[in-house]
Formats: sequence, C-alpha cells, structure tokens
Amino acid sequence: MALLTLDRVSVAYDNQLILQDFDLQLERGQLLSLLGPSGCGKTTTLRLIAGFLEAKQGTFLFGDKDYTRVPVNKRNFGFVFQSYALFPHLSVFDNVAFGLRLRKVKEDDVKRRVMNMLETVSLGGFEKRFPGELSGGQRQRVAIARALVIEPDLLLFDEPLSNLDANLRVNMRVEIRRIQQELGITTVYVSHDQEECFSISDQVAIMNKGNIEQLDAPSTIFKYPTTEFVARFIGFNNFLAFDERIEEGDHIRLHTGDLSFSVARNQGTAQPGARQGAIRPDDLVIRTEGNETGENELPGIIKVSTYLGRSYQYVVETAKGSFTANQEMDTPYLSGQRVTLHFPADKMVLVQ
Repeated sequence: MALLTLDRVSVAYDNQLILQDFDLQLERGQLLSLLGPSGCGKTTTLRLIAGFLEAKQGTFLFGDKDYTRVPVNKRNFGFVFQSYALFPHLSVFDNVAFGLRLRKVKEDDVKRRVMNMLETVSLGGFEKRFPGELSGGQRQRVAIARALVIEPDLLLFDEPLSNLDANLRVNMRVEIRRIQQELGITTVYVSHDQEECFSISDQVAIMNKGNIEQLDAPSTIFKYPTTEFVARFIGFNNFLAFDERIEEGDHIRLHTGDLSFSVARNQGTAQPGARQGAIRPDDLVIRTEGNETGENELPGIIKVSTYLGRSYQYVVETAKGSFTANQEMDTPYLSGQRVTLHFPADKMVLVQ
C-alpha cells in the first residue's frame, strides 16, 4: 500500500482552481520529484502535503490515517525551504536544535541528535558558527539537518538548490540523494530543473496546468515520453504528425500524404492511436545528396548553422516544416545546402 495518497484533491487560490481532481501516490522510502514549468501546480502540491494549504475537496491519506484536515503542526514532516529560512542570530547547533526544543526533547537527547545529524550532513565542527559565516551550500546543509533531526515521517524540498551556483548545485544534489538513501526517508522534491530531478529521483511526475502528464522512472520518461508536452519539456524538439497508423509486426507504418515512415515497436511507440512522431536533435541524422536510402527520409535545405563546441546544430527546412539536428563533423554544412534528414526507426517515439 502507498505511504502517501492524494485522491481527487482540488486546491484553489481566490476561487481559481490550481489542482482539480488531482491524484498522486508515493511508496515508502522513495524520492519523488515534481517537475514542470512555473505555474504548473508543483509547489501547490507540496504545500498541500505540508499542511500550508487546505484542499477544497478530496482526501489526503498518509499511512492508514486521513491527513486531509490535520494542521501543519500536527504533521511530523520536515520541510526544506528555497530560502533556507535559518535564524541568523542562532548558531548552527541552535538552528538544528530548534524543532527538537519545540517538541520538549530533553537537552541531553537534543545534543546527541543534533551532533549526529551534523555529522550526517558533513558539518561536524560547524556547530558554533552562525549562518552568516557559512557558504550557501553549508547553509543548505544546516536547513536539511534541521528538517531531518526531528526524525520526520516525510521530507519535503521546495526548490532547495535554486539559490546556489551551478557547480555547488551538482554537489548538493549528490549530497541530498546520499542522505535520503542513507536514512531511507520518503521524500517529495520540487524543482523546475530537469537534470536535477532526473539525477536524484526514484520517480518523477511531470506536471502541466495542475495535472500529472506522466509519472515514471526518470530513465523511462527520458526515453519514452507519452505526450507532446512531456516530449517538448525533455528535449524532443522535432515533431511530425501522421494521418494513418498501421500495425506491422515489429514495426508500425505511418502515413501522411505521400510520406510513409516506419518506426520500431517499443515502449515509446506502444500507445494505441498515437500518430505524432517525436525525435531528439541528437538522434536526427543529416545526409548529403547521393547518400539517401529512401527509408524514413525527408529532403530539405540548411537554413541555420550554429557551432555548439562538440557539434553543429542545424535548422533544416523541409516540406513538412523545420527540424533541428545536432551533428558532430569536421566540415560543417553551409546555409542553403541541400540535404536529407533521416529519422532512425528505433529513435522515434509516438506521443499523444
């Protein structure tokens, strides 16, 4: 049975629905990321779970208890804020100890638990310092320690790395994953950063306009998006709509006008009725005139060439629209050059 269940939950701000009939389940010990653009409802979902917002309708179950109307101070959840929310006048020790002292924990136990937690987040020896004496990454570790020291039933992160520089974000996401796995704590993590979420999560929920478009393992979403929104969000820039779909054993035949493509049958093409092909720029192949095979190809003209360092990126104009392709090569194609785009049958996915 799932540890956390949101069942047909609706949430509104000033009578404007943000979530409507929203469903979500999370298994014990997993790290689930809510990922999507600004305004998609991911932070609203997190705040609902934390107890900062109340649902207009629906049910929130945690374990075998109904948490729908349980106030925030009665939920044993740890929350790590985007801004850290540390007390500047308190030492690292006292910041981490704050929640324990609110719970009237004995001072001997407070000291033991705080010091153990500071070791867990690699801040042993920092207990006497103040937040103003710490780097951004160290302050974030203090915020994580404060959330974890109360031994929460659930850990919640609200874009915790957005205030850090790029290199520090990479280091901190590794630390967050290490701590989460070491303690085995069930976690909900909100971010707008795709790489961040995919690198640390057991499951990722891609959200759009208050709905979950796809919930799956990061590797599955990356390879096999199920909707156009998810495909575009994770980098499938090229789309080709077909009018007819015919099942042919290990392949699926797609037709539109005089164009006929064949795609391999796999998890990315298995959706019944899906007739829109999608492919990443890295998987689209450009061939010069005379090297065509006739299979899954479109003739076109190079319109834009951009040097990316390891490769060139091309915008190719065809009778079916513009497509973007990345290709490593020593001698780049020139604007105006006639080429042929090849869509590998095993690299295309079909989305709704």
